Amino acid sequence: MELISVTVENPEGLNFILGQSHFIKTVEDLHEALISASPFIKFGLAFCESSGPCLVRWTGNDHDLIELARKNALKIAAGHSFIIFLRDAYPINVLNAIKMVPEVCRIFCATANPVTVILTENEQGRGILGVIDGFKTKGVEGEEEIRERKELLRRFGYKL
Repeated sequence: MELISVTVENPEGLNFILGQSHFIKTVEDLHEALISASPFIKFGLAFCESSGPCLVRWTGNDHDLIELARKNALKIAAGHSFIIFLRDAYPINVLNAIKMVPEVCRIFCATANPVTVILTENEQGRGILGVIDGFKTKGVEGEEEIRERKELLRRFGYKL
C-alpha cells in the first residue's frame, strides 16, 4: 500500500465539494439536486466510477467548471469519489441537498481553500483517507476577531 497526496487544482479559488457515493446514478441525482437547490447555480461535477469501465463520469451547466471537475477527478482517481465546482452559489446553499441524495455516503470537504487529498493506493485501486483543508490553526480568536466574524456573517446575509 502506498500513500499519495494530490493537490486539488483550483486556479480561481472557487468553492468546491469533494465527497464519496456508491453508484453511477449519483451523477444524474447530484445534477438534479444542485439545480433544485439553486436555480442560478453554475457547476461542474465529475464522478469516479469504480467498476466496469472505471471512467470519470461528468455533468454540469458550465463548460469551464465541468473541465476543472473532470481534470481533478482524474487526478484523484479514487473509486466512487465525486467533486463539484461551484459558481454563483456557495456550499452552504447546496450541502443539505447533496447530503440528501441517497447515493451520497460522505462529504470530505466543502471549501474554497487550498486542499490536499490524502489517498492510499494498492493493486486494486485508490481510496481517500481524508483531506487537508486550508492551513494550520495559528491561535484563538479574541474580541476583535469575534466582532469581525459577526460582521462578516451579517454582510453576507447569513445572520441578521
